[in-house]
Amino acid sequence: MRNLIVNADDLGWTDGVNRGILDAFRGGIVTSTSLLANGMAFVGGVNAAKSAPGLGVGVHLNLSDGVPAAEPGSVTSLLDGKGRFSGGPESLLLKRARRCLVLAEVEREWDAQIRKVREAGIRPTHLDGHKHVHMLPGLFDIALRLAKRHGIEAIRVSLEESSLRAALSSRGKHNPGVVMKQGVQARGLKLLARDAREQARRAGIATADYFSGIAQTGELTHEGVELFLKSLPEGTTELMCHPGYADEALQKSATRLQASRPKELEILTDARIRNLVASQGIRLIDYGYVTQEA
Repeated sequence: MRNLIVNADDLGWTDGVNRGILDAFRGGIVTSTSLLANGMAFVGGVNAAKSAPGLGVGVHLNLSDGVPAAEPGSVTSLLDGKGRFSGGPESLLLKRARRCLVLAEVEREWDAQIRKVREAGIRPTHLDGHKHVHMLPGLFDIALRLAKRHGIEAIRVSLEESSLRAALSSRGKHNPGVVMKQGVQARGLKLLARDAREQARRAGIATADYFSGIAQTGELTHEGVELFLKSLPEGTTELMCHPGYADEALQKSATRLQASRPKELEILTDARIRNLVASQGIRLIDYGYVTQEA
């Protein structure tokens, strides 16, 4: 059996992103999403999730954008001088190497993010990381510990399957420089994540068998998605995506994923893509089904 989780990251980023994810679920192949506890449109994201029975909702653990969910004074190593998260995974990795990143503060912050989502009435299906931050050295252990603490039974392992990356990247028009840079990031994450599935298994936390979408973040094409679906292996695969509408709030926010979000929404709701999923006998699921079968 070939199972596919299509997870839309960044629920709660803006209202336009929330609407796009809902439309990709209701009229397309998206089955799952992950919610930013400190997103600008968190309340709207919660309402969107509650209006969509059957949509799996995870927690998008974040250390890169916005303000903390924990009391700022308790997580100072994670913040800049303005009390906001400072830097992406590369700067966090450098902080970690310099021992300037306090792991107890990471755990405190992520615990607060999960609690905020749960207190809003959402029962998370899984954990994943904004910009894959949960895969950094020492941080995956924290994510597993928090999953156990909160009864969350699955986690994303950002280990991109090479053959699926090649399929997604084939044909179509994309920015080769961006794809190459993200391909390097995917290979770096593969090194960090090489033992992650086994770690999760030992902790009693389920994972998908395969994962894809890093190299093609913001660069999905119809042709690539079609070949990806035709190349899907037996077992469970997660495809990460970022659909949405480019509303004013998105345009003003610190994300390079602007014009790509409506393009991804178009691809994910395209009748040809939906029909191909059906003709290939692919079962669309969310992380809740992974935990049932584990």
